[in-house]
Amino acid sequence: MTVKEIRNSSVILAIDDNPTNLKLLDRLLKAKGYRHVHLLSDSRKAVTAYCDLNPDLILLDINMPHFNGFEVMDALFSLEQKLMPPIIVISAQQSIESTLTALQKGARDYVTKPFEKNELLMRVQNLLDAHLAHKMLDNQAQVLEQMVEARTKELHSTRLSVVQRLGMAAEYKDEETGNHILRMSHISKFLAQKLGWSDYECELILHASPMHDIGKIGIPDSILLKPGPLDAQQWEIMKTHAQIGGELLAGDSSDLMIMARNIALCHHEKWDGSGYPNGLKQEAIPIEGRIAAIADVFDALTSVRPYKKAWSIAAAIDYIKEQSGHHFEPKLTEIFVQHIDEINHIKNKFQD
Repeated sequence: MTVKEIRNSSVILAIDDNPTNLKLLDRLLKAKGYRHVHLLSDSRKAVTAYCDLNPDLILLDINMPHFNGFEVMDALFSLEQKLMPPIIVISAQQSIESTLTALQKGARDYVTKPFEKNELLMRVQNLLDAHLAHKMLDNQAQVLEQMVEARTKELHSTRLSVVQRLGMAAEYKDEETGNHILRMSHISKFLAQKLGWSDYECELILHASPMHDIGKIGIPDSILLKPGPLDAQQWEIMKTHAQIGGELLAGDSSDLMIMARNIALCHHEKWDGSGYPNGLKQEAIPIEGRIAAIADVFDALTSVRPYKKAWSIAAAIDYIKEQSGHHFEPKLTEIFVQHIDEINHIKNKFQD
């Protein structure tokens, strides 16, 4: 499509209370090849016509009953459109005051009646070309913005996939199933929602909590996979997985990785300060670590492991209640117990 064809397909709205003037503009513009010329004699309908037609150019008279041209411009610009079409005022008023007022209110040009036909047509052409160029740039910007948004979503999705697979790697090494991280991460998200977190924050904990045990990658198999109980020295080595996880996830400034590091490092801290690796107490433990702790323990208790049978939901809840104020934050424990039916539904949804 050539520039001329694009220009001639533009929508032009002419507003004048004088039918003779409108017919003259209609013949003049159509003779030049403009195919979409719309005429309006009632200025009260100007805003409606503008919204319906979305014109590329407006030809506007000043002296009209009901709403004069200045009032029409005020009404149009009050719509605060992103890309307003140029307005050419065509008026019999030849005073400098009228011209300045029109330009101050947003008109791009001012033509006095009677006008020279070719001069008006050139002004129409120039302003249309400029407006169409602006529209093309705006469309290109929107396309680029959409491309950037799509690419950002793709990168975000890839990062989340890597995060989840890293978490699953640690679980498989520990002879647990990938569904454990699905259950505990969705329970963590549910608890965050009940605490009043934003949607963004809830999505963060959903995708950060799968890396809670990533540090187990650094634990020797002889300890990690030992069928029997660990001795004191082996248990101290096992406990280092929290510190290892924190170190593995350090150094990234994204919200996701900061939360993932906090969870990996702090999900074995306890409310009363008796946890590890740093013996943090109460509010000193990041809230995401406190949430992941109770979600992790509940799922571990109620799941089958090579070294134990699954606890019943009732037994697990009794244990969590007993640990309120010791292992778990009392407020979080209360929320957990209140919503155990919904939490159990999450657990069943992601069963092995």
